[in-house]
Amino acid sequence: MSKKKDGKKRKSGKKKDLESILPGDLAHAVTQAARSMRTALSRSLAESGLYAGQDGVILALAEEDGLTAGQLATLLGVKAPTMTRTIGRMEAQGFVERRDDGADGRLTKVFLAPSGRANVERIGQSVTECSTRAFGDFSEKEVRTLLRLLKAMDSNLQGVAETESVDVAPSV
Repeated sequence: MSKKKDGKKRKSGKKKDLESILPGDLAHAVTQAARSMRTALSRSLAESGLYAGQDGVILALAEEDGLTAGQLATLLGVKAPTMTRTIGRMEAQGFVERRDDGADGRLTKVFLAPSGRANVERIGQSVTECSTRAFGDFSEKEVRTLLRLLKAMDSNLQGVAETESVDVAPSV
């Protein structure tokens, strides 16, 4: 905090505070932490035959079985073609199965196969173990604050992405 001429303390502005942080430091730290968490989780799940990202599909289907590839893609924040490839691979591995929707023959829904359902508990344990390791000696308050800040960061960035992706018709 800096002092005003009258000697009283004043809070410095957010912009000035951020100037002391190198532009790439925050992006690098967040990206590296996410990458490390993903790597630790992938290693923990490797013995079950699951690859990175497949755990999210299984957990989503465990919560609500019978989703379309598009619904899964939206839930997990990936593009539809990526999800289609992931589902194909998981189907070949025996974790999920695709079935035609009874009500709408144009739709195909994804369901957990017995092998996928058998991994739900293992995935939960792996997530818990990795989270416990990642947050080590953080207090509960620090974890809640970090979670709140990461959600706010994601929301801020999602807003930018939505603004950038708006198609504007060229003026003639």
